[in-house]
Amino acid sequence: MKEQIDSNNIPKHIAVIMDGNGRWAQKKGAMRIFGHRNAIAAVRDLIEGTAELGVEYVSLYAFSTENWSRPEEEINALMELLVEAIVDEVPTMMKNNIRLVTVGDLSTLPEKCQSHLSWGKEETKNNTGLTVVLAISYSGRWEIVTAVKDIVKKVIAGDIKPEEIDQGVIADHLNTAGIPDPELLIRTSGEQRISNFMLWQLAYAELYFTEVLWPDFRKHDLHEAILAYQQRERRFGLTGAQIKSQS
Repeated sequence: MKEQIDSNNIPKHIAVIMDGNGRWAQKKGAMRIFGHRNAIAAVRDLIEGTAELGVEYVSLYAFSTENWSRPEEEINALMELLVEAIVDEVPTMMKNNIRLVTVGDLSTLPEKCQSHLSWGKEETKNNTGLTVVLAISYSGRWEIVTAVKDIVKKVIAGDIKPEEIDQGVIADHLNTAGIPDPELLIRTSGEQRISNFMLWQLAYAELYFTEVLWPDFRKHDLHEAILAYQQRERRFGLTGAQIKSQS
């Protein structure tokens, strides 16, 4: 399947909603955290697969602001798993020239998680290959509200005039400032919604939904998603004829 992919039409940025860990574990008669732990193999495969294809950015929706409402036991286990994953994966990221960045309200995380995330980002900051964007304690609405507050402060201070506020100004105040918008969103487990993820950035992304539960997601599933993406005509409000005339 990889051989069918057009190397000249690879998304620069792929966003992923990694869904189905709990259901995967329940099907095996195990606790939900068992699914989260086994999801790490899928993350490794995704990162390796995107790097091989020349994707520049992959964003992973790891933990939303809404996830704080989950049982405390599950949250604590997830935070411990996050720390373990960072310690285990950063050496591999260094070896493969992969950079780690984060989006989200990291101040809400336990201090141990904040410390390890800061360490991982600092260690990999000079890497020039694939950038992995980890969205943790993140939601699209929270991000937009935060951006609006920052812009209002600058307007009050006289740094920005109201008439100067445009899409570029808003984008520059989002957590993802400097990162191109995703061209492709992949969501696993059969759910067909974006769940408050990158609401601004996904405005023109192609959406791809698969029934595969996240712990079972592998490179061939990634290749299927990219092939589906390459079969679509991305018009951005134009007509098909206009798009063809520009090519």
